[in-house]
Amino acid sequence: MEMKKRISLELRNRTPAEVAELVVDNCRTSDGEVEGLTDDFKELEFLSMVNVGLTSLAKLPSLPKLRKLELSDNNISGHLETLSEKSPNLTYLNLSGNKIKELSNVEALQNLKNLKSLDLFNCEITTLEEYRESIFELLPQVTYLDGFDQEDNEAPDSEADADDDEGEDGAGATGDYDDEDDEEEEEVSEGREVGLSYLMKEKIQDEEDDDDYAEEEDGKEEKAGVKGEKRKRDAEDEGEDDEDDDDDDDE
Repeated sequence: MEMKKRISLELRNRTPAEVAELVVDNCRTSDGEVEGLTDDFKELEFLSMVNVGLTSLAKLPSLPKLRKLELSDNNISGHLETLSEKSPNLTYLNLSGNKIKELSNVEALQNLKNLKSLDLFNCEITTLEEYRESIFELLPQVTYLDGFDQEDNEAPDSEADADDDEGEDGAGATGDYDDEDDEEEEEVSEGREVGLSYLMKEKIQDEEDDDDYAEEEDGKEEKAGVKGEKRKRDAEDEGEDDEDDDDDDDE
């Protein structure tokens, strides 16, 4: 599909001024130039033209709000000065898989003062000795080259990912806080268990003491009963003896 027709389809009944993102990957240009894009796309912030057969950016329209530009797998070999003239606010530029061979091919990018991420992966320039050091020196405003900074730290995929990372850290901090709470709860639970055990032990001891007391009282009552019966028997025996004495006297 031709680029003009593809762009027309991507509009979907919108005006060019209403479009913030435009993806026309894998369509074709008739002469290796940008086609179908005009200055009317003044709100465009993201543009992707991957594998469309581009050899030049000379016909790129003025896109003052453009921040991300995907141009991988084309046949661009240089003449990148158009980018700083038409899209001076670019922060991300992907030129991987193009015909960039020399440092001189990317010198024009020095004028992109806001450029933070540049991708030249699979370009011949990457085979040059001290390629990374040379690019960072030539383009000091660039933080990430081919996805990594000068310290070999990987670039975040997007600001959203960065926010997710912060969210995970926050969750980790919350998790630590929860662990502390759990430990405190465990201590409190242990304290309760100890307290309950102590109380139960006291209760059990009290019950045992009560049982002992009850047994002792029962023992006393039994003894008292025995003594009472003994006294009663003694009294009866004495009565019988008295009667015997009286009988003897009568005789």
